[in-house]
Amino acid sequence: MNGLFGGGGGMPLLFLLHRWTGMEEKAAFATCVAVVLPLCAASAAVYLLRTDFPLVHALPYLAGGTLGGVIGGKLFRNVPNIWLRRVFAVFMLYGAYRYLFE
Repeated sequence: MNGLFGGGGGMPLLFLLHRWTGMEEKAAFATCVAVVLPLCAASAAVYLLRTDFPLVHALPYLAGGTLGGVIGGKLFRNVPNIWLRRVFAVFMLYGAYRYLFE
């Protein structure tokens, strides 16, 4: 489920919520985050239970993600929809570049 609607699957979910249900863009973004977070947490729990990965190695990423989430949550209400789309597109293009060329 995480692969479909989790970390990378928020993109199709955002499209479905906005286009098919007519949900307002910011509400669709927020709903995607609400869906992605528990799925990523469940995936992380399964991964940690099935492997011997030391959690200490993940702490910098967890701290950065938490800080980014808090800052993003505070800025979210004040950012116009067009800028949300642009920032989202930049991150998607960056991810695609890394996936294809690195």
